[in-house]
Amino acid sequence: MGDWPKLSRGDTLVLATHNAGKLAEFRDLLKDFGLAITSAGELGLPEPEETGTTFVENARLKAHAAAKATGQIALSDDSGISVDALEGAPGVYTADWAGIPRDFGRAMQKVEDELQKRGATAPSERRAAFNATFCLAHPDGRDVIFTGVAPGTLVWPPRGENGHGYDPMFLPDGQTRTFGEMSAEEKHSWAPGKPGLSHRARAFAKFVEDIL
Repeated sequence: MGDWPKLSRGDTLVLATHNAGKLAEFRDLLKDFGLAITSAGELGLPEPEETGTTFVENARLKAHAAAKATGQIALSDDSGISVDALEGAPGVYTADWAGIPRDFGRAMQKVEDELQKRGATAPSERRAAFNATFCLAHPDGRDVIFTGVAPGTLVWPPRGENGHGYDPMFLPDGQTRTFGEMSAEEKHSWAPGKPGLSHRARAFAKFVEDIL
């Protein structure tokens, strides 16, 4: 990847997140690579204000803040769900729709209410995609971006207790169960040439190919 060194077993990687669900997903994805993983939340780093208007801008903000604070290579993930009928909302404001403290039941209800206002009841009117944008940042200011997209349809009522966020209302293309009804392994498993179902797995497959 240009002048980017590969990460090797024993190297430290700081995950630029304060989100326990996201940290758990990354630890699961990275478990076979022998990296020493910590997170911005575990290190007590302040959470940078996400002032970007795109996934890439926010991913860069988080990764560079963690890399600068720790002097280590940091990996961030800015992800969210974009709903076609809502002009791409909630998009970069995916977490904000859940309020403080985060309540994704409320967030899913808000999405459904907005869809109902627009009369979006048929599956073809309820198209959406999860987007994941990774930024790997070096303390010297270099970075590299990896993206993954998982297209699907929104269902109501939500189904399943697994995953986090909007997973229970998201039915990925070609599947009969929502992300909320799938195990983490089903959702995230991937292999070379088979990038996996989730947006994060698809971005991760590119990251592994180039960096690990």
